[in-house]
Amino acid sequence: MNVAVRVLSVLLLAPALQPVMAAHAQADPQALQAFETVRSVFQHPRCQNCHIPGDAPLQSDASVPHAMNVKRGVEGRGAIAMGCTGCHGTSNLPPSYGLHVPPGAPNWHLPPPETKMVFLAVPPAELCARIKDQAFTGGKDLRAMFVHLRDDQLVAWGWEPGQGRKPPPVSKEQLVAAFQQWMNLGAPCPAA
Repeated sequence: MNVAVRVLSVLLLAPALQPVMAAHAQADPQALQAFETVRSVFQHPRCQNCHIPGDAPLQSDASVPHAMNVKRGVEGRGAIAMGCTGCHGTSNLPPSYGLHVPPGAPNWHLPPPETKMVFLAVPPAELCARIKDQAFTGGKDLRAMFVHLRDDQLVAWGWEPGQGRKPPPVSKEQLVAAFQQWMNLGAPCPAA
């Protein structure tokens, strides 16, 4: 390809690339930092252990395969005869039961198979794009995602995970504030 054709190609493509380049150049650093806070929680074991690409949840701070070959099931509530609530109650067991007993929270489940909402091993830019994609979030827009994070009792469990489990790196209040800040600043995604 000669130089004139290359120059012409760059000039023709430049207008199409400008919005993409401008979006990254103009992304508010505070918004990107807020998203990093959100990402740090979503990709913490308390969240990512259930937001998995396959159908077998993970467990513990080490994100190891769930014991007893547990599977997602058709609605995300466990396979037949092995429903999540067979072991997971509506609240954590008392500390006197010891370490690593099955945790509990209201409505214990995985995301349904048609919208798995995978957080595990996803690059930040892709995770960001997925959070904004209603096909990925089961129809939730950013406002509905915000309400889910703020109000859902199963989400809240992550900060009271029971003995032997670490909570996410920031408080639930900090997560909610960061998500709102990121959303209010246009919800930019980090560069790939």
